[in-house]
Amino acid sequence: MTDMLRIAEEAAEQAKFSLVSIDLNTIVFTLINTLIIVLLYFFFLHKPVCKILDERAKTVNKDMDDAQKAKEEAAAVKADYEHRLETSKEEAARIVADATKKAQAREDEIISAANEEAASMKQRAEESIEREKKRAVNEIKEEISDMVVMAASKVAEKEINAQDNEKIIDSVLSQIGKEN
Repeated sequence: MTDMLRIAEEAAEQAKFSLVSIDLNTIVFTLINTLIIVLLYFFFLHKPVCKILDERAKTVNKDMDDAQKAKEEAAAVKADYEHRLETSKEEAARIVADATKKAQAREDEIISAANEEAASMKQRAEESIEREKKRAVNEIKEEISDMVVMAASKVAEKEINAQDNEKIIDSVLSQIGKEN
């Protein structure tokens, strides 16, 4: 085991010096490896990565153009909506004004028709009252003529003096009062 320890110590001392020492073969080998890695990167990775980045830039530009178009279309739709809203407000005001005019005209027609109907009813009532008045006068005339005939027939039945005449008149008048 001591041999092994000694060999390990020697290897450690050589390793110390090899870390600090410059080896030309190692430097050339490292440079060639680095150059190969750079060339491999350039031929196999650089072009595809650039192509992917270009495609991504085109996609982003296309998306931005689409967004700009959508924004312009939204602005156009908004302007159209606002125009339609203003037009519909004006139309609603016009419709309300027309409806108010029509309602006023209809109100005037109804009032005029009601006034005409009232005048017609008043005239019919006046005519009816006049007819009833004439009928009542005719009935009174008939009753008076009946009374006169009755009084005349009683007078004719007997000769009457002033007292009898008053009694007959009072009797006729009392009968008339009882009938009414």
